[in-house]
Amino acid sequence: MKLDELLIIKQAIINEIEGYEFYKMAESQADSEETKLALNTLAEEELTHSKYLKDLFDKIKDTDEEAFSLAFLDNPPSPRIYDWNKHKFPKASIAVSIYGTAVNLEKAAVEFYQNAKEESSHPEAKKLYDLLIKWEKVHLEQFFKAYQLNMEDWWTEQGFAPF
Repeated sequence: MKLDELLIIKQAIINEIEGYEFYKMAESQADSEETKLALNTLAEEELTHSKYLKDLFDKIKDTDEEAFSLAFLDNPPSPRIYDWNKHKFPKASIAVSIYGTAVNLEKAAVEFYQNAKEESSHPEAKKLYDLLIKWEKVHLEQFFKAYQLNMEDWWTEQGFAPF
């Protein structure tokens, strides 16, 4: 049981670092300071989550069952909520690519934590996964709305409007 949770947390750390790197790359493509700041903040959230997960990993890797259970009680830092529809990129095609990739990253994270929850037999770990699922869904919903809005702009740029 404990080894399974450790492997899940280890993969979750990698997922958060990948998210951090992606959002830093997206930040470099933004053309407004507001968008750069928002993407940088999101990247920092991913980094904060990776640090939280690393600390959790370190707490439980060499502990007994009681300490293992107690280690899951600290809540990860909550994500910030943005209106991504107001953030701009130089071209709609860049925005569609960035938001589309962000949607896929967040979907993969939700699926990863849902699978981890299903495979776990540890009640505290399941609670942690539920919380992480909830937070990843917040980002997923935000990015999906921004993707849809920018996709409409992209279709217009391609001359396909009003269809």
